[in-house]
Amino acid sequence: MKSLSPYLVKFSGLKEGVHLFDFEIGNKFFKNFDYYDFADANITTILELEKKQTLLNLKFRFNGDVEVQCDLSMEMFTLKLETDYSLVIKFKDDTMSSDDKVLFLPTGSNSIDVSHIIYESIILAVPHKKIHPGIESGTLKSEIIEKLEELKPKKNFTEKTDPRWDKLKDLL
Repeated sequence: MKSLSPYLVKFSGLKEGVHLFDFEIGNKFFKNFDYYDFADANITTILELEKKQTLLNLKFRFNGDVEVQCDLSMEMFTLKLETDYSLVIKFKDDTMSSDDKVLFLPTGSNSIDVSHIIYESIILAVPHKKIHPGIESGTLKSEIIEKLEELKPKKNFTEKTDPRWDKLKDLL
């Protein structure tokens, strides 16, 4: 994937200390990564970059909402997202790291593209199972929900047991 220039943070001309950057993330951002699970997205990302002599501390804060499809009812709903992610950038040549909290850049680097970090952080903040809030409160009226209620097993059914196993229950 090519670099997304609005997300290219140039740190070479910055003084040591804390610097703030903010990004507005919309649906177009996710389409650049060929990700189409969101019907709409409106997320504010604040990057707090602390520049030190030998490293950079990056703290991302994400706040906003995405429109997703419920996994049970297939209804669209707005999912609120609030998350954060921290990362340390160190400068060394030919160094690989398996730690997802430390990133090594070649000595002499002057910028970093944070678009992939933003993308991964937001995608990982979305729950695997997306349930419409109306399902939990019982306010959502949908054909699918009605059909699921109809097909739900009855609670008051009489369970027939094998008499050979009844003696084992006496042991408890």
